[in-house]
Amino acid sequence: MSDVSIGFSGLALLLALIALRVPIGASLIGVSFGGIWLLAGERAAWGALGVVPWGFAASWQLSSIPMFLFMGFVCYHADLTSGLFRAARVFLSWLPGGLAVASVFGASAFASVTGSSVACSAAMGKIAVPEMVRQRYDISLATGTVAAAGTIGALIPPSILMILYGIIAQVPVSQLFLGGVGAGLLTLAGYCAVIILRAWLNPALAPADSRRFTRQEQVAAVLEIWPVMLMVLGIFGGLFAGIFTPTEAGAVGSAMALTIALAKRSLSIAGLRASVLEALTSSAALFIIAIGASMLTRFLAYSGAGDTLAATISAVATNPVLLILGIALLYLLLGMFLEPMGAMLLTLPILLPIINTAGLDLVWFGVLLIKFLEIGMITPPVGLNVYVIKGVVGDLAPLGKIFRGVAWFLVADIGIVVLLVAVPGIILWLPSLIQ
Repeated sequence: MSDVSIGFSGLALLLALIALRVPIGASLIGVSFGGIWLLAGERAAWGALGVVPWGFAASWQLSSIPMFLFMGFVCYHADLTSGLFRAARVFLSWLPGGLAVASVFGASAFASVTGSSVACSAAMGKIAVPEMVRQRYDISLATGTVAAAGTIGALIPPSILMILYGIIAQVPVSQLFLGGVGAGLLTLAGYCAVIILRAWLNPALAPADSRRFTRQEQVAAVLEIWPVMLMVLGIFGGLFAGIFTPTEAGAVGSAMALTIALAKRSLSIAGLRASVLEALTSSAALFIIAIGASMLTRFLAYSGAGDTLAATISAVATNPVLLILGIALLYLLLGMFLEPMGAMLLTLPILLPIINTAGLDLVWFGVLLIKFLEIGMITPPVGLNVYVIKGVVGDLAPLGKIFRGVAWFLVADIGIVVLLVAVPGIILWLPSLIQ
């Protein structure tokens, strides 16, 4: 068997293991280790298993991941984010579908603290869906809105997906963060437009909120969330002003979240312990998958399968638009079965050489890639965010109704992706300011 055949056989085995529900980190490491053993011998395989994890984990930029995760968990356990939806409601309830629009804005603000789609959907589902149900909103609209709004979590910085992509693709994380702002705001605007249009055409879906909030209530809402907003502005103001690096921003954010939580006396010892443990376990899981992806990169390089696959795809998809369309379809398919982190790390070793050969901007592609991954979070049959919302609302909404509610936002996502491809400046304008 030739080296290239071994490489492709390894990829086939990897997909089979994932289909059998073997953990993706173990699948990546096991297949890569075995493949390198077949190609270069036992010593080379053990050498790769020793060198690759160290080489990857020694990256200083990776330290921002546990820091940003810790910041998000502190904010969650200290209940610093619960007022975001209430504040959005105070100022946006007058719009058609105002509570649903407030959910999207609340999710976007929550995303700027956690960077996690799943956490975003779960938190907003607990807060926003019951409130919309009390206001007699259509259950498909209510649950679909929150499931879709959670996908903004990985686009608006800090984004763990962006940090990992930046490290693997060797792209400045700060530029990815800035590019994500443009895509995230466009997604927010698109989702709000869908809600307002549907509520305007069919008011029964979202009965108007008759309550009018006073100036005192508006001031109280601002006072409730100003510490979190100050933390977000402090992190990203300092980051984009060059006061500290993206790596240091994670530590600054964690320190600010901890300071605010202690000042408000809203974080118990149990909550602090839970925040530390959850940040450690989440980081360890991410690192294992990322190390597996690095091992896969080395295996594909040894076998030549990666270069062969890249050359084949590049020859077939000579038009960059066709290439992006094919990649979009790939991630939508993978999103039906894999969580975003696994899908991204599984495919980057193959796709990055193709993108480089095609001459596409890696910042633009990175943000677009994360948008594809997030669309996969709400794509049937295994849209992870949809199942998160189902777990939150229980028997209140059948799974089919949640997917029907999400379908409207998938249509909006198609338009958003077309705009991002047709007008790259939506992503690249802000990063160009700091080059």
